[in-house]
Amino acid sequence: MAHRPGELSGGQQQRVSIARALVNNPDILLADEPTGNLDSASTEDVLDLLSGLHARGRTIILITHEHDVAVRSVHQYSIRDGLLGPLETGTLG
Repeated sequence: MAHRPGELSGGQQQRVSIARALVNNPDILLADEPTGNLDSASTEDVLDLLSGLHARGRTIILITHEHDVAVRSVHQYSIRDGLLGPLETGTLG
C-alpha cells in the first residue's frame, strides 16, 4: 500500500476497483468495462474470475465494447438508438 491511487497504472487501478467491488460479496455485480485497461493475460484472469462467480450463482452485468469479452456472456444485449434489446447475431465485430 505504498502508492496513492493516482500513482497506479490504469491496469492496476482497474484491478483495485474489481477487488473493492468483490469485497462485500454482492449478489449482483455491475462491471463497466472491467477489462478496458488490462493486458490479455490479466483480461483472461478477470473473465475467468467473473465466470467462476457466475457459476456459483452470482449475477454479473458486464458492459463492454470488446467482442472477445462479449461473446463469453450467456446473454448479450445492445443499446441502439436508445433502445435496449437482444443482440442480433453478427452485429458485433
